[in-house]
Amino acid sequence: QVALVESGGGSVQPGGSLRLSCVASGRAFTSYAMGWFRQAPGKERELVGAISWSGDKSTYADFAKGRFTVSRDNAKNTVYLQMNSLKPEDTAVYYCAATSSGVWRRIGEYDYWGQGTQVTVSS
Repeated sequence: QVALVESGGGSVQPGGSLRLSCVASGRAFTSYAMGWFRQAPGKERELVGAISWSGDKSTYADFAKGRFTVSRDNAKNTVYLQMNSLKPEDTAVYYCAATSSGVWRRIGEYDYWGQGTQVTVSS
């Protein structure tokens, strides 16, 4: 069992930045690849980006490439999502999730989820 707790959400103006954190507790953090997802009102949950257990590989949704970066610190059992150049359309609840699968882009492969943190981008 893995418990995930996100933090760092909030309100920011367009063009601003936020860094989300997700702290994991329970089973060995390095057993899991970690993903960040988001869900806007009325829309399906979608992948933002994911990172391997070692942190040496990552994958991103097209909208995230060049603006968002996923990283992890295994010594702190924490995964991060750095978001730059934020746009109003980035407004959503952001979730971190853990998977023991090698298929990181598929939402159904994730075993554990956090409760989410709200990000609002507005002027």
